[in-house]
Amino acid sequence: MNLHTLLNVLPLVKLPNENPTITDIVQDNRKVTKGALFICIKGLTVDGHKFAQDAELQGAAAIIAEQPVNVSIPVIVVKDTKRAMAILADAFYNQPTRKLQLIGITGTNGKTTTSHLIDQIFRDSQVNTGLIGTMYIKIGDEVHEAKRTTPDSTILQKTFKKMVDADVKTAIMEVSSHALDQGRVFGCDYDIAVFTNLTQDHLDYHHTMEEYRRAKSLLFSQLGNTYDHKKPKYAVLNIDDKASEKFQKETAAHIITYGIDNEADFFATNIHMSASGTTFTLHSPEGKHKVNLQLIGKFSVYNVLAAIATGYISNISLDQIIHTIENVKGVAGRFELVNGGQEFPIIVDYSHTPDSLENVLKTIQHFAEKRVFVVVGCGGDRDKTKRPIMAQIACQYGTDPIFTSDNPRSEDPLDILRDMESGVQGQRYITIPDRKEAIYYGVKNAKKGDVVLIAGKGHETYQEIGGQILDFDDRVVALEAVKER
Repeated sequence: MNLHTLLNVLPLVKLPNENPTITDIVQDNRKVTKGALFICIKGLTVDGHKFAQDAELQGAAAIIAEQPVNVSIPVIVVKDTKRAMAILADAFYNQPTRKLQLIGITGTNGKTTTSHLIDQIFRDSQVNTGLIGTMYIKIGDEVHEAKRTTPDSTILQKTFKKMVDADVKTAIMEVSSHALDQGRVFGCDYDIAVFTNLTQDHLDYHHTMEEYRRAKSLLFSQLGNTYDHKKPKYAVLNIDDKASEKFQKETAAHIITYGIDNEADFFATNIHMSASGTTFTLHSPEGKHKVNLQLIGKFSVYNVLAAIATGYISNISLDQIIHTIENVKGVAGRFELVNGGQEFPIIVDYSHTPDSLENVLKTIQHFAEKRVFVVVGCGGDRDKTKRPIMAQIACQYGTDPIFTSDNPRSEDPLDILRDMESGVQGQRYITIPDRKEAIYYGVKNAKKGDVVLIAGKGHETYQEIGGQILDFDDRVVALEAVKER
């Protein structure tokens, strides 16, 4: 595509005299190749305008910027490069999301599990799917590494184009509040937007819960304001969460509800949990159905209800949906049982927010006979206000809280631990800064009837300390600890 044709999608832009062929769109100067359009983005820590000359040296054909830059290739100055990038990426890749059924899932907790449940429902119905999320990017059966939960708009649209080329029909993606606030998903034509829940997280970025909620609401307001009966838009909302009341007012889409505490389009009653699974009665537009899950916990029921509702409004039969749901064994790092032959459960879970930690520990209380060891830490360079709250929850629901490092990043691990300890002065806990030692301590001291929860990192296979990425997998370390017993 030539530059002039591409720029035609931007209003009030003066076309340069030169009209080179554009081969790619990038915002990372390290990824510039010959013929690329380089977009200068002012980030939280790095200003892309400083790398314009580097981009030219690497073969960029033109540059989009918010201010003049000293290069000899065409420079197009716009008011907002992030917004322009989303518009240009959508046009460059020929509006791929209009050719897909696109399902976006947002919320504090449950996005990954819900997205995998929905993906499996569609796959079992012989639909070729794509998945974008915290753990990886999947196109059909091909799996690729994911750098962040929701990629920037250029990578996102390029990924959707690859999905279209691979004959993917339905794409499911996790949509973070950061991505919504920063406009990374501008240009995405969502058909279904799913809301899981809203609890404290990311206040280092959003500052207030109201601002955090506002960011989440953008997914629903961006569903559009028209009704196309051939391709209807739906908002699937957790009616038990108060934020859903505002989301309903902020979207013109059809509202589909699910819940447990309140009657909804899809709701659950008679919930019973054990160490091996959860059963409940599903109430749906087709009546009542008994559901037997291999997943554990009330939070799992919420995720399942969201997935059931999404599958149903996508014209998949309820019997097929239930069959899929009942056969799902779990998602990596989400209440994942680690079995090395020990006589007590070891559970690895991604619970890194107060609400998710509390939900997991409440679930464990349904089958823990004796002590509950809670190995938990908090991430560095993130919301500091949740650290003492996480510690309080660990002490409230665990008999043996063990505070340790998570991903300290650039912070001193001991400073993070002191923040946690400030919330539980006078209470019983131990602090072991080294995460491996903390896991070994919990496994070494647990006996039959006890439970060991290793919280915070879940599926992650690394630990980020002082700018270094070190190999570290809670599941592998737990198995090593069992072996040494």
